[in-house]
Amino acid sequence: MNSIVTIIVLFFAVASCNPAPQGSTTTPVSLVSESSNIQPDGSFQYTFQESDGTEVQDVGTLKQIQVPNANGTGTEQVQVLVQTGSFSYPSPDGQQIQLNYTADETGFHPQGAHLPVAPVDPNNHQ
Repeated sequence: MNSIVTIIVLFFAVASCNPAPQGSTTTPVSLVSESSNIQPDGSFQYTFQESDGTEVQDVGTLKQIQVPNANGTGTEQVQVLVQTGSFSYPSPDGQQIQLNYTADETGFHPQGAHLPVAPVDPNNHQ
């Protein structure tokens, strides 16, 4: 579990710290702040902020859920990792993009003003 968290943190660090290509007019981005806290039970928290306004926050906590037994009779209790977090970054046109998310046993649930929204079905009368 800790190795997965480490890989995620390293991925964000590498992705955000790539040097600009030769001849590029982009300004290099530096790390302003970062913190991480990984617990023995697998729960974690990390944040970082960059000089261009990029910010990332993620928290992982353990949750007990009931799942069907493999043999099809009854249920059993298992632990799952629930992640909640957000990230924001400046778009090329200068707008700050923000995405909040939850990832749990039901899937990945992103929310952001920049994400498309499915049209409402006028035939669905719920």
